[in-house]
Amino acid sequence: MSAETSRSEITSWVVTDGKAGMESQCLGLAEALGLAPVVKRVVLRTPWRQLTPHLRLAQRYAFASSGDRLEPPWPVLLIATGRMSVAASLFVRAQSRTGGGKGTLTVQLQNPVISPSHFDLVVTPRHDGLKGENVLATRGALHRVNETVLKESAEKFLPQIADLPRPYIVVLLGGSNTVYRLTAEDMAPLARRLVAAAHAASGSLLITPSRRTGADVLAALKAELNGVAHYLWDEEGDNPYFGLLGLADFLIVTCDSVNMVSEASATGKPVYVAYLPGGSKKFRRFHAALQSDGVTRPFEGTLAPYSYAPLDDIAMAAARVRALLEQRGQA
Repeated sequence: MSAETSRSEITSWVVTDGKAGMESQCLGLAEALGLAPVVKRVVLRTPWRQLTPHLRLAQRYAFASSGDRLEPPWPVLLIATGRMSVAASLFVRAQSRTGGGKGTLTVQLQNPVISPSHFDLVVTPRHDGLKGENVLATRGALHRVNETVLKESAEKFLPQIADLPRPYIVVLLGGSNTVYRLTAEDMAPLARRLVAAAHAASGSLLITPSRRTGADVLAALKAELNGVAHYLWDEEGDNPYFGLLGLADFLIVTCDSVNMVSEASATGKPVYVAYLPGGSKKFRRFHAALQSDGVTRPFEGTLAPYSYAPLDDIAMAAARVRALLEQRGQA
């Protein structure tokens, strides 16, 4: 069977709770496999919502009508991530095997917090410390960054900033979460370091905030940008995120997002991590490992070119899924 024929026969679902960062990881893997998946966003009822993924009884009743329906025909491949998706993966896996047959191949991204044996494959960052025969440990999070996306996005976005001087210093700005803090008081000194780095390089700051970047944090940032060449996305229109990754000469990423650091580290551009107050053991393991690998460096106010082998976790994960499908005669 040819690759083109087999891909056309592989039905696939991406299942999440709808969070953009979660969905992007699943879509990245599906796209690396050459698939165009159906996206399912699930909502759980009580008590499954509070107790998932530990409550595994009567799962056919776990899903609220406000979410997408999970019903036959079952897909050949299901890719899911996030706490709320675990019940969906388990339900589809069980239902698709009723009456015999191969059933749906279930691939769960990130630590599902229950035994990996409940899935066909678990793909999770190595800093989670999860082990098992069907566990694939990656250096970072999966994503949709690839050469084609970067090239096409950069060409599309370049006219908007073509008059700004290079080098382009792209800043991926996160925000406060459960383990890190980014307040206006934290932003002001970081902004001054960013401006100093741009002046030293005679370049420009190209900055994109995230959904977690508060209005007060943005105000503190804007107050420091006078006198430096810069672009700051105003969150209107298309998100220039991939275009900025493609155009970057240097990348500075706040430490609060494994996704953003992973995406930046897939570009092969120098990646500097701006550390914020707070942290956790898992985040510290993640950042320490990438620094030890020579992928990232801490941002301390200065920038210098360096090279490394870009993270290619997505290719590794896609190869593992293909192998599993081939074992079933489905690839």
